[in-house]
Amino acid sequence: MDNNETKAKSRQFAVKIAQIYKNLSNNKKEHVMSEQLLRVGTGIGANLAEAECAANKEAFLAKLQEALQKCAETRYWLEILKEADFITEFEATKGIQDCDELRKILFYTIKSLKAGGITPATPASASASATPASPKQVPTAKTIITVPPTPAASQKKE
Repeated sequence: MDNNETKAKSRQFAVKIAQIYKNLSNNKKEHVMSEQLLRVGTGIGANLAEAECAANKEAFLAKLQEALQKCAETRYWLEILKEADFITEFEATKGIQDCDELRKILFYTIKSLKAGGITPATPASASASATPASPKQVPTAKTIITVPPTPAASQKKE
């Protein structure tokens, strides 16, 4: 997932959230809500990183679902912090836009994986004789999320 736009977006988003947290805790002396925001805002990317190590498609989907839930909670805290005048309109709007973008990517990726509509995409650098155990590339809107290979044992059950 190193060259993954979704991972990069979630990392950039986590940095923005950390900066908002730093400002809130240092300048506004607000600690409770800002810590909640920090926890869930950085948890999106953390779940994507954990998904890379998933043992199977179900575990991968579960981590994506957790990331999606953290997006929803992050949006909630950004709205509350804005309404309570702890963050500016600009910070809230930009944060919510970025969060919604991640939510859409995750939602449609999950939906596609559940529907089984994902077809492996071969990266340009890969050879034409890719092995069946190589990770699948899941195309989404301007992103690629790496799906872990399905263990041979689970393939035999079908």
